[in-house]
Amino acid sequence: MASVAKEQKIQFIDLNPQYKKIEKQVQARINKVLSHAQFIMGPEIAELETVLAKFTNSKYCLGVSSGTDALLISLMALDIRPGDEVVVPDFSFFATAGVVSRLGATPVFMDIDARTYNLDPALLEKQITAKTRAIIPVGLYGQAADFDRINEIAQKCSKKYGTQIIVIEDGCQSFGATYKGRKSCNLSHIGCTSFFPTKPLGCYGDGGAIFTNDTDLYERMKSIRVHGQMGRYNHKLLGINGRLDTMQAAVLLAKMEIFEEEMRLRQEVSANYQAALAPVAEKQKITLPFIEEGNISAWAQFTVLFASEKERSEAQKRLESNGIPTACHYPRPMSLQPYYLDLGVKSQCPIAADIASRVMSLPMYPYMGKKEINLVASAL
Repeated sequence: MASVAKEQKIQFIDLNPQYKKIEKQVQARINKVLSHAQFIMGPEIAELETVLAKFTNSKYCLGVSSGTDALLISLMALDIRPGDEVVVPDFSFFATAGVVSRLGATPVFMDIDARTYNLDPALLEKQITAKTRAIIPVGLYGQAADFDRINEIAQKCSKKYGTQIIVIEDGCQSFGATYKGRKSCNLSHIGCTSFFPTKPLGCYGDGGAIFTNDTDLYERMKSIRVHGQMGRYNHKLLGINGRLDTMQAAVLLAKMEIFEEEMRLRQEVSANYQAALAPVAEKQKITLPFIEEGNISAWAQFTVLFASEKERSEAQKRLESNGIPTACHYPRPMSLQPYYLDLGVKSQCPIAADIASRVMSLPMYPYMGKKEINLVASAL
């Protein structure tokens, strides 16, 4: 459910200013790949993995083909299979649950915190059973979930049921965020992220990464990334073709040179939005984004909450008529997607359903100026 203006005054996510800023670096990186012609698993892959591991303070980083495959490889490395349960927040992009179902396991949908829209730790323990093998908290819109409480509950229930329950961070929207001073993607046993072009750190196609401090798990995931191969043509595991392309790694290396600067710019844009929208929000009873104390969001999206679905729809029309695109992330919980409804899944996540009917994302990118923000505020 998205609204795209016919004659846009503002881009929803404008990538051009970034490219103009680092065009020489990007072109130099691309030309280097074209010169050495190692398009698959070229030297840029290992270089990027080192840079990303250092950035997150993780022991290991594994470049993969997408954020979805990062989650899939992580679950495969844990040998998730039919009969297993994986707890997921009901409010996320479909891939969070889809990768669980793809392996024949059961996603256990749970409700969210009404302020952060992330998995609610207060409800988590009730969702865990003897069949639970993993928990996948999502850093929705760029803010990490409450990992201290989630990890504590996972450890408690692991002892209770006599089996290790692994926490996998879905940081596909929160790479660059911090939680109590710690970087997203290094907040639990495994961290995953996406480099889709519109993410806080995006390449020029599909890409992703997995982070862990567990050596054995890293070796399993590294093997699964290349068809379960351990040594050339020696396949000990069942894997997938989940490699990150060298060209995309080259682009990401150029972008990492300015990534921390862009994180600061995202904080400025969000602060300017908060200031510009405050009078409108008070008048129209719009809820602006809430960031927990101790958290710094990566601001993948700037998402507001309306008093009703009708008011959201009317606001989308107003913005569209003024050349301003919007999007709904996401118009329905995962458990209410046709695939799960057809399986007879019954949603018991009223907060997720309510939030999904009222949220709307506004244009957001690091180079968005006050002029553009004021245009949005005036149109809203």
